[in-house]
Order: sequence, then structure tokens, then C-alpha cells
Amino acid sequence: MAVFNEEEQQRIRKAIEEAEQRSSGEIRVCIEKRCSENVLDRAAKYFVQLNMHKTKLRHGVLVYVATVDRKFAIIGDAGINQVVPPDFWDTTRDDMLQHFKYGDIVEGIVTGLKIAGEQLQKYFPHQDGDQNELPDDIAFMDGD
Repeated sequence: MAVFNEEEQQRIRKAIEEAEQRSSGEIRVCIEKRCSENVLDRAAKYFVQLNMHKTKLRHGVLVYVATVDRKFAIIGDAGINQVVPPDFWDTTRDDMLQHFKYGDIVEGIVTGLKIAGEQLQKYFPHQDGDQNELPDDIAFMDGD
């Protein structure tokens, strides 16, 4: 059984595309059912596996969610981490959690994408010639 139906997947992809249209940043969403380790370690592992650390400006953002284990993280690369406020990822996580608590995973993800996109737009605005360096599709992983 799919984690998200087609409409939900489209909504997430659209949120990624909208965030990236206003910035040169790169955003990915990674979903799996189970997370068998520390959630930040797991997110960092997939960050590298999805080549998010290879963007030109090091401004990738990954939203990671383990649906069954109810764990999630939002992390950014060195470029964005240097410019956002120190508590940015924590406050973004808290905003997402407000939706997750009520079982609305998709809305929580979309909220995180919107907030990350706003920061990317602020610090890495879209410029002529920007290219989409990473796919906008959802990365579905198997988990352990």
C-alpha cells in the first residue's frame, strides 16, 4: 500500500516546485515507513545518498519522514545553514509537528517546504540561468 495517494504526492511535488521557482535552492522529500536509528543520522544518510550535498551553492534542504515510526527531520546543507537563524530548523520542525500531531502528514510536509522555500528565496533568490540540480520527485526508501 502506498504511503501517499497520487493526489497527495502531487501536492507535495507542487510545493517543492513552488519553493524552488522563487529560489535557486534545492529541496527533496524522503519518505520511508521505519527509521531504525537516530532520525537526524538517518536524514543525513539520505541527504548524502540523494546527492543533496553536491549542489553548486550547498543550499539543499531535505525533509525526511518515517511514517510508521512517526519520526521526522528537516535538515539543510552548509550553504543554507550559514545564513538561516540558529533555531531555524527547530522552529520549522515545530511548525510541521503541529500538523503531524493531528495525523495530517502531507500538510506538515507542505508547511515545512513552504517555510524552507521562503528562507531559500531570501538568501538564495532565483536568478536567470538557474537550473534544477536535483529531481523534485519524492524519494521513497525501504527502511530497515
